[in-house]
Amino acid sequence: MNEHSVGTEVGSAEALDPGSRSRLVAGVTSVADFDRAAAVRRAVRTLIARRGFDGASMNAVAVEAGVATGTAYTHFASKVDLVLAAYVETKGQLAYAAAAGLDRSASPHVRFRRLWLAAYRHLAANREHALFLLQVDCSPHRISAHEAAMSRDGDPFLEQVAAPDMAACLLPLPLEVLYELGLGPAVRLAAGEVELGAGELTMIADACWRAISRPVGSLESGA
Repeated sequence: MNEHSVGTEVGSAEALDPGSRSRLVAGVTSVADFDRAAAVRRAVRTLIARRGFDGASMNAVAVEAGVATGTAYTHFASKVDLVLAAYVETKGQLAYAAAAGLDRSASPHVRFRRLWLAAYRHLAANREHALFLLQVDCSPHRISAHEAAMSRDGDPFLEQVAAPDMAACLLPLPLEVLYELGLGPAVRLAAGEVELGAGELTMIADACWRAISRPVGSLESGA
């Protein structure tokens, strides 16, 4: 099974759209096998979020997932492979939650604000996801995790960055830097459970936009 292809978390193969189901189940012998792989990904995310990497051995992950340790290794060759799969899955869930219902006719600034606010709401409702992302982003696996996430086809975040009107507004920075300055604060705030009102969140989203976008004057002059 290609664990890097996982884009959404589901309890069973039936919960996936037909295209995703055919891709994900291609290397799995049964729905039960797929469910066990999903359970293992959820387990490593939970343990790393709560205890850090040291508290997420493959044995501990198997116990949390309710499977045998050998079963975990059947789906993921190593702990690193498992962490990367869980990271890609978590980033995929975040991207799709943030982009759901997005008005693509809105201005780049408005689209970014709505993406940011939706991403924050998703992570605030799923705090373990935010904690897990932070743990991986501060680990030696950061670069390989980001590369795996960015290689995923159909990512709504990447599609927005690549949109001509959005790309024209963004500073010429690496994608990882744009993510860190643009959406990173939403992850950290959600993980820290900071109490913020709607107006404050909007101001933060707009500040993140200013951090990654060209000044208005430079856009008007074509600089």
